[in-house]
Amino acid sequence: MGFKETVGDLFKRRKKLEEGGGEKAIEKQIAMGKLTARQRILELLDEGTFQEYDLFIEHEAKDFGMEKKELPGDGVITGTGKISGKPICIYAQDFTVAGGSLGYMHAKKITKIMDHAIKMRVPLIGINDSGGARVQEGVNSLAGYGEIFFRNTKASGVIPQISVILGPCAGGAVYSPALTDFVFVVDNISKMFITGPQVIKTVLGEEISMEELGGAKIHAEMTGNAHFYAKTEKECFDQIKQLVTFIPWNNSRRPLAFPAKEPRVEFDLEKIVPTDSKQPYDVRNVIKAISDDSEFFEVQELWARNIVIGFARINGESVGYVANQPDVLAGVLDVDSSDKAARFIRFCDAFNIPIITLVDLPGYLPGIDQEHAGVIRHGAKMLYSYSEATVPKITVILRKAYGGGYIAMNSRHLGADFVFAWPNAEIAVMGPEGAANIIFKKEIDESADPEKTRQAKIEEYKTKFANPFVAAGKGYIDAVITPNETRKFLVHAIELSINKDVQTPDRKHGIPPF
Repeated sequence: MGFKETVGDLFKRRKKLEEGGGEKAIEKQIAMGKLTARQRILELLDEGTFQEYDLFIEHEAKDFGMEKKELPGDGVITGTGKISGKPICIYAQDFTVAGGSLGYMHAKKITKIMDHAIKMRVPLIGINDSGGARVQEGVNSLAGYGEIFFRNTKASGVIPQISVILGPCAGGAVYSPALTDFVFVVDNISKMFITGPQVIKTVLGEEISMEELGGAKIHAEMTGNAHFYAKTEKECFDQIKQLVTFIPWNNSRRPLAFPAKEPRVEFDLEKIVPTDSKQPYDVRNVIKAISDDSEFFEVQELWARNIVIGFARINGESVGYVANQPDVLAGVLDVDSSDKAARFIRFCDAFNIPIITLVDLPGYLPGIDQEHAGVIRHGAKMLYSYSEATVPKITVILRKAYGGGYIAMNSRHLGADFVFAWPNAEIAVMGPEGAANIIFKKEIDESADPEKTRQAKIEEYKTKFANPFVAAGKGYIDAVITPNETRKFLVHAIELSINKDVQTPDRKHGIPPF
């Protein structure tokens, strides 16, 4: 066979394998409102950059008639490409081939591209669309999952890992996305759960649909397992492309800088934030008022909404924001918001992204439910994450900073590099009303006009303690600034601290309050 014939044979073999499960299976995939695995990769990556590997891999199963079956690519596509010019490694499970089930060679393809990503120190994207473990391969399937989980853990904090749930992801398969940095879900397409509806019905007698059990909205709004929610696959891919612009290739680099842009003029801090500390407002507008081009890419927007996290740029540099949200539960900290913030802080720290903290909260959410849910342990995660972080850490106290909330929101005492406060900021052990009731209880009770006396004592407490100047006088605040000076101070702080170097104690690792 001559060279021309061998090339022709290669093209023929490629074409057959690239068709996956065949025309009927592809039609069924499309009928479910889903793209094929190959279409997804090509839609996500820069045009013409995808290089596929291990196309000719064959499964090795011999039992239950498997030796007679051909599974193109063994149900998963792997390779490399670029997003916005940035090299990445990628794999996508192919539901048209044996339901995307994970067998030994399927897992081997995934772990091979994972090893490649770790070695080349580039981001890894995994697109999940699988019926789960291939039961015909028994323990080999379970071994495959274990090998993937092991690599997810080894890659953690070294390269960014992104999981995209575009179909079922059940049983042991869910733990790989849970070990990655960001999970993307799409309405009516994504399904994640440990045990499916049928198992729950059999064991517990409870009936529930797949969507109600582990659909996209459930994980975006209720469980917090998903970081980004989209209506369509295209919207999901656009979100991924945007995320990649804010994060670096690996933990030895900083995110690429962009040309600096001023915030849009319609965002005016003095109009956004009411002077009355009890009045709510949307802190996302504060972020937009001080960030380049007023652009803010929010993470976990629909879960634990009393705290806001996400990416933006200051003077062209990527930053991560952690901000109390006065619009929801007055911005209090609780079990879920503490988890949400702590994990984001650790991501930013691992990948050299400065952290800006905006403070406006009355403290931790009180209540029996919170105490019994372990708010002590969960709240401690924020303390640990901020204390551990060595990236530039900058805090701006907008209004209230009471009690343990003041400490937890990146105070000077947890190692903040810069702490600024607006002149109307209230920094105290508790709110003036509660403090006055405790400190001046006897005077109020014995007064001829208790309510008048109480109001006078509240004002006395505010004058003495509920302002930024007491804390500034002790060096806990670096500067009291006007709202309109905020961006200027942030720009300077980031420029000054971008090459910050911190020497930490020699240890294997710390033990955070998981």
